[in-house]
Amino acid sequence: MKASAPGFTGFHMLLATSAFFAVVIAVNVTMAFYASSSWSGLVVENTYVASQDFNRKAAVMKAMAASGIRGDLSIKGQEIRYRIHDRDGSPAIVDDVVLNFKRPVGDHEDFLLSLSKIDDGQFEADHEVAGGDWIVEAVSRKDGVIVMHEAKRVDTAEFGQ
Repeated sequence: MKASAPGFTGFHMLLATSAFFAVVIAVNVTMAFYASSSWSGLVVENTYVASQDFNRKAAVMKAMAASGIRGDLSIKGQEIRYRIHDRDGSPAIVDDVVLNFKRPVGDHEDFLLSLSKIDDGQFEADHEVAGGDWIVEAVSRKDGVIVMHEAKRVDTAEFGQ
């Protein structure tokens, strides 16, 4: 007499269901850990105050955009150059330029850089910029007053890095 193979039993179903949920829970715990350890979640300290300032900041930014002053960033190796100019291309007269390099997600590589003036509308600094995407916020001042404030998303590959 031949022994027949046992079929799919309730015990097998219990094992399959348990394994499925164990994988789902392990993936969820892993993703939750990486999400909470890589980004603080903090966008603004106080949302009420930020909402009150929004319209004022938007009006200031529209006025700056209407002025026609623009900046051009270039990165070559460790050399960071910033050219600021008027609508017609002539150098804008500003005293200082500060660049704030921020990663789109996470803040562990962010840095602030004050550039040295080399000529009217020409600024530079030496600093290593890691490869990948950055949000570069540029603030230019003349006599302590902000003349231009802009933020651009750049990829270091655009500069041949």
